[in-house]
Amino acid sequence: MDQTLKATEIALGFHPDGYRIDKTASPMERYTQWQILPGNRWRNPKPVCFDSLPQEGWFAKDKFDWDEPVNSSEDDA
Repeated sequence: MDQTLKATEIALGFHPDGYRIDKTASPMERYTQWQILPGNRWRNPKPVCFDSLPQEGWFAKDKFDWDEPVNSSEDDA
């Protein structure tokens, strides 16, 4: 299993509770909370402040393998 990291150690990564850190993104998309739908689909990102993120249990990524965020209402159509 991958080693987990602290939020302060992440430049690009995710937390299994539905949070993402992307320090390469625009300020409103750096720290986001997502709704996780069946099939492990992440949808409906909402900006959050760094202090509201879980501080431990993060997984670092080199890049994300999904396209631009899609709202679940669009996806369910």
